[in-house]
Amino acid sequence: MNIKKNDICTITITDIGTHGEGIGKIDGYTLFVKNTLPGEDVRVLVVKANKSYGYGKVLNIITPSPHRISPPCEAAGKCGGCTLQHLEYSEQLKLKQNKVKQNLMRIGGFEDIEVEPVIGMEEPWHYRNKAQYPIERDKSGIKMGFYSLGTHNIAECSRCLIGSNSNEKILKAVKSFIESNNISVYNEETGKGLARHILIREGYFTKEIMVCLVVNSSSFKYKKELISALNGIDSIKSIVINYNTVRSNVIMGSRCETIWGRDYIADKIGDLTFKISALSFFQVNPLQTYKLYSKALEFANLKGSETVIDAYCGIGSISLFLAQRAKKVYGIEIVDAAIENAKENAILNSIENAEFYTGKSEEIVPMLYDKGITPDVMVVDPPRKGCDKSLLELMLRMEPKKIIYVSCDSATLSRDLKILCSTNEYKIEKVQPVDMFPMTYHVECVVLLTKIHN
Repeated sequence: MNIKKNDICTITITDIGTHGEGIGKIDGYTLFVKNTLPGEDVRVLVVKANKSYGYGKVLNIITPSPHRISPPCEAAGKCGGCTLQHLEYSEQLKLKQNKVKQNLMRIGGFEDIEVEPVIGMEEPWHYRNKAQYPIERDKSGIKMGFYSLGTHNIAECSRCLIGSNSNEKILKAVKSFIESNNISVYNEETGKGLARHILIREGYFTKEIMVCLVVNSSSFKYKKELISALNGIDSIKSIVINYNTVRSNVIMGSRCETIWGRDYIADKIGDLTFKISALSFFQVNPLQTYKLYSKALEFANLKGSETVIDAYCGIGSISLFLAQRAKKVYGIEIVDAAIENAKENAILNSIENAEFYTGKSEEIVPMLYDKGITPDVMVVDPPRKGCDKSLLELMLRMEPKKIIYVSCDSATLSRDLKILCSTNEYKIEKVQPVDMFPMTYHVECVVLLTKIHN
């Protein structure tokens, strides 16, 4: 069947794609359709048609899924963030478990690996401790919200249901500040305009708030006015200006200036306290992070005599968690500011058996190995793209008794596990998904590999 743009057709949705969109087929031709669920018969308008696949827009749902619910958010279907709000939460967890299972089978070639049920949340709302709002000015005025899926069109959303309740009040104050001071707003097409983004960070447990305004300039003359605009909001401990003059999609520039309060906020994971700066990477869901790290600690089963290497350690959160039970932990991270935070966090928590290095893991780990440091437990928590292949190969040479792989992308996880298990020296013992991102299609995993021949 020759599918063309503007065709109207009826299809059955059979699967969910990587961004939470429904997938259906017509005579082998694949259509991706947002806001649909497996099992639904839908009538769609084809809005884009490539040779072997296309994209459709729902005209009406003929047979709805029994698990479909009415999304509570005002921006549902427009915002690109929560693509699964229309699905019952218990079914979201099943969907994510199956996603991990299918990736392990399809990409990793693991046919009989058991994937544990996803560890979910009792209350899957208002969990995010970080929100980044692009700013735009159009004919109707200033808009603040989130990008629609696959675009840079802003869907206004001042009351995000997975974000903090404080965000709405902060956005209103910043919007008033921009309008009353007649501040220009950044335009992506021209590269002109001052105000680009608002970053809000809030400690989930401490309730401390940081407000960071990202500006397209190397200086900012409205500091007093911004401080005044935010003055009446409780719990703000830090107001920061981030300078970003680069014409790109990267939200944050490399230079920050604290104009009021501290240059960090604090939050907790379990019994540990962490300092979080504007540029720090910190898991966005601390409640679930504790469950994730507790599972990693359980898998490590440390007795107090072990050496641990933690590659991609960020601000040292997993490193310090493991250091409570290990003899020595070495953390490695490419971002210098994150390593500075990690060292501060070690001092803050009176942990003296953790050592941190700045650099690429694939370069620092060999250096440690050449010095005679061989890990009993190797922990990797790489970005979405997964581990560097040379690091995977080095891990096989180092032969740690256990490898704990923490992943935010089960596709690259499956690819890397295939390499780690290719020599038949390691086997996968446990795969535990954790729902760090309710209402979205993303899922975090922690995997335990053990050495077969010691």
